[in-house]
Amino acid sequence: MDQQPLWRPNEQQIADANITGFMQRATRFTGRAIDTYEDLWNWSVDDIEGFWSLLWSYGSVLGDRSADVVDGADKMPGASWFPKARLNYAQNLLRRRDELDALVFWGEERVRRRVSHAALYDAVSRCRQALTDAGVAQGDRVAGYLPNMPEAVIVMLATASLGAVWSSASPDFGVEGVMDRFGQIAPKVLFCVDGYYYNGKVIDCREKNRELAARLPELRRTVLVPYIESGADPYQLSHGVPWDEFLAPFDVDEIEFVQLPFDHPLFIMFSSGTTGVPKCIIHSAGGTLLQHLKEHMLHGDIKPNDRLFYFTTCGWMMWNWLVSGLASGATLLLYDGSPFAAGNGILFDFAETERMTQFGTSAKFIEACGKFGLEPAKSHDLSSLRAIFSTGSPLAPEGFRYVYGKVKADLLLASISGGTDIISCFALGCPVLPVWPGELQCRGLGMAVDVYDDAGRPIRGKKGELVCTRPFPSMPVGFWNDPDGSRYHAAYFARFPGVWCHGDFVELTEHQGMIIHGRSDATLNPGGVRIGTAEIYRQVEKIGEVLESLVIGQNWEQDVRVVLFVRLREGVTLDDALIQRIKTQIRSKTSPRHVPAKVLQVSDIPRTRSGKIVELAVRQAVHGEPVRNTESLANPEALDLYRNLPELAH
Repeated sequence: MDQQPLWRPNEQQIADANITGFMQRATRFTGRAIDTYEDLWNWSVDDIEGFWSLLWSYGSVLGDRSADVVDGADKMPGASWFPKARLNYAQNLLRRRDELDALVFWGEERVRRRVSHAALYDAVSRCRQALTDAGVAQGDRVAGYLPNMPEAVIVMLATASLGAVWSSASPDFGVEGVMDRFGQIAPKVLFCVDGYYYNGKVIDCREKNRELAARLPELRRTVLVPYIESGADPYQLSHGVPWDEFLAPFDVDEIEFVQLPFDHPLFIMFSSGTTGVPKCIIHSAGGTLLQHLKEHMLHGDIKPNDRLFYFTTCGWMMWNWLVSGLASGATLLLYDGSPFAAGNGILFDFAETERMTQFGTSAKFIEACGKFGLEPAKSHDLSSLRAIFSTGSPLAPEGFRYVYGKVKADLLLASISGGTDIISCFALGCPVLPVWPGELQCRGLGMAVDVYDDAGRPIRGKKGELVCTRPFPSMPVGFWNDPDGSRYHAAYFARFPGVWCHGDFVELTEHQGMIIHGRSDATLNPGGVRIGTAEIYRQVEKIGEVLESLVIGQNWEQDVRVVLFVRLREGVTLDDALIQRIKTQIRSKTSPRHVPAKVLQVSDIPRTRSGKIVELAVRQAVHGEPVRNTESLANPEALDLYRNLPELAH
């Protein structure tokens, strides 16, 4: 265990942090001293009405709040937040109309665009009128099959301004994967792109667009956004129209933001779908806005005119999280393409050129940068950068040390974790707390996060289930096509009635932080002992020859044995000596039970389109079971590498 943190904020950084000012407000609001993060967190979960009321005021939310904060605070699910309030999500993101950057877009090294706050407002105004002309009304669905580009933000905000519901997918999804999502929600208008760039290649989307539009019977318009300038004919699409023609009849006008209930549907998000057809998760306008304001302003220390980046596609919840940064007055830095285009350093080029202040990415990206030997601290001017956010999977201690050693020594490195289910985080960073390797700094404000054993009892210093014991505003409104709420209840509340059970295998640390050991449904049980997969990954990633790994439990002789798959550096072969080094590393740093019975070399590891490795799908392939909905995978062909392996037959 490290005796010292990797980073501590200095006195000036603490004084300048938004959360310090918020603690002073909380002290005045409550009449009691709230001097530390622990004080603030305890109050925020003990007095959820007081905390979320103060946050509304602190975030300067535009809308009619009314006096009531929560009806049914003892119900989980069933609580109703700000039941008499009225607001509009888009209005809160479009409050600026100046000429400073609202959006800066890079499409690999090929495309550069800038959109001011004033131009963004004007574009949303015209798109809103065009949607209305196409018959879109409150509650209708609008879908985007788009890259992370300015038009995606424009259309989402226009949709939200009307009280319609937005849903999006990345154009790298196959048609079946998109139909599994959009086919359930019947969008009235579809926005798509002629193609996109990835790692220097041009990917044409014309055929996928034609097939998708033809299979969505409720469509009134299919709007084609030009990106690669392929010369695609939008009129070949069902109800097709080009983007410019869609907007052409409408002049800029003041936007009439429809004032809606706090829990009015804003987004339909989709579960990964690796175990079946994706769940359609409905998130509310008020809950999303308030939760994201909290996470951006207090946990991420985002201030007006900061320049916020997250490497994401429109198919991952981090896109929605990123876009909400407009409500804090930030400029959004949008990127589409490979994170390793143009010689591996393009995202750091982006950070330097655009004076990025917060850099959001995945743990896998950070680990890959280390494996590639990148040293941005030497190659780039990152003086503007104050924070790096990491999510998607647990960031290993070596990833923390890499960032502080090779990227920048003085910044907040926040490993964050939550999910599409809550469109936000349960545990994340804090600018006034130290950073310890391998740990998420804190539990989120207003989130009554705890760790339960199998009997539903709180535990400390041991691994267990991540739960949340009190309601919070960004809980889903429900699932689409789940009229009695039974699927929603089964997903989160069946294990511990009245308590949200998230499905992560975690422990709380002595620093009041959290370590995530993997998904609880992917935990290994050799000899009946629960082992989190992340515990093994942390050790394997220390082996220089290993680029990435995946571990599962294989049913074997009335028990479970641990099987480790490794993808190695080019030119490296898995021999007995390397296998022994891997096993020795795991045994010496964890326990003999963690040591894999089998270590096998593979050329690829299957992952979702947001970059998460799919342990359950591999386990099913190894056991000869069908893997459902492979359309959710970025590389489904990789599953064939795991079927009928002779090495696992003995």
